[in-house]
Amino acid sequence: MRIATFNINNVNRRLPNLLRWLAASGPDVVCLQELKCEHGAFPIDAIRKVDYHAVWKGERSWNGVAILARKREPI
Repeated sequence: MRIATFNINNVNRRLPNLLRWLAASGPDVVCLQELKCEHGAFPIDAIRKVDYHAVWKGERSWNGVAILARKREPI
């Protein structure tokens, strides 16, 4: 099992980087911090398209975290 952390520092601005990294690295679980997006602005559709599922708590400014899991819902 491959577990990774990623200080994304704004998930929506860096979404293309995140998606490329997920495709290249293929971690099973990813913990993201500093989402910098409100809960409803999390890019779940783009993440699901690359076969990851997520749970997240979005907040403005420096806050917000997410857990991504490949091919299954994180618990």
